[in-house]
Amino acid sequence: MADFRSDTVTKPCAQMIAAMSSAQVGDDVYGDDPTVNALEKRVAEMFGKEAALFAPTGSLTNQLAIRSLVKPGEELLTELTSHIVRAELGAGATFSGITTRTWEGSRGSFKASEVMRIAAPEAGPYLVSTKAIAIENTHNFGGGYVQSFDEIKKLREASSAVGLTMHLDGARIWNAHVASGVSLKDYGSQFDTISICFSKGLGAPVGSAVISSAERIAESRIWRKRYGAGMRQIGFLAAAANFALDNNISRLVEDHDKAKQIANACAQVSPEFIDAAGIETNIVALDLSGIKISAAELNAQLKEEGILASALGPKFLRLVTHLDISDSDMAKVLEVLPKLLKRALVAK
Repeated sequence: MADFRSDTVTKPCAQMIAAMSSAQVGDDVYGDDPTVNALEKRVAEMFGKEAALFAPTGSLTNQLAIRSLVKPGEELLTELTSHIVRAELGAGATFSGITTRTWEGSRGSFKASEVMRIAAPEAGPYLVSTKAIAIENTHNFGGGYVQSFDEIKKLREASSAVGLTMHLDGARIWNAHVASGVSLKDYGSQFDTISICFSKGLGAPVGSAVISSAERIAESRIWRKRYGAGMRQIGFLAAAANFALDNNISRLVEDHDKAKQIANACAQVSPEFIDAAGIETNIVALDLSGIKISAAELNAQLKEEGILASALGPKFLRLVTHLDISDSDMAKVLEVLPKLLKRALVAK
């Protein structure tokens, strides 16, 4: 099967497994795993921050970050389709008592002026006060959209002026960095907390990190344990992340090129399916609203042809390219997907 469901489905290569098997390890709950300590120091420095904390998932690192910025009963602003509010199962409300309010942006984008228009800092004793803003970059449900760095800077300036903090859901910040040319330190300079993933485009089997000030990370370490995610000899996993950082950032351009090829093939059938010119990274989000077939039905047809994709809504089908997508996988999807779309278009 050609697996385009997500960039989380990759398997460790032989060299990554060798790095894992030779890792020096200790008990991380006691703080004496040298490999994970080195990884945390490394990624903090990459983004220009004081400290970082390794965790099993990006959902957890998002939640650790926002609870360090927003108290129970206070408000987080984010985009309508962001991962934090759409795909983390109400974790902010369940675990931290955080209320959220959203704006709707094309492909998950934002204008700083529009975000600040709905912000309510210091709302008084009868209304909910906004305390933080979360930006997702790249935006998953926005088809891998890369946020405008100019708008990020404008939002940082305007929100800081009224005492608001900012969180970066950077699960795929590596893709944004490669596609935009904006440095990781520049991204880091605009946010108080950052969540990053090693298990998506970088190809590690598991692992994320939350990055911030030393004080916030010390608090997050307590909450990681409280949530049951204190781990022991995790240097084996940290070694995979280090290998990924060493070897798999620059090659993301290959994934971006493959996604562009798929998008172009679909747009040639009909531009109503996708704006191929807007594909910058590794996610292809198809809009099937103009045809009768549902995303689930098209997904089933693809599976019959040996291709796995993700139906993430009634009319939303997503394909994601990654380092395990082979040339034969690409040949197959470039032949089969346009054929199925043409058939569906005729049937509409």
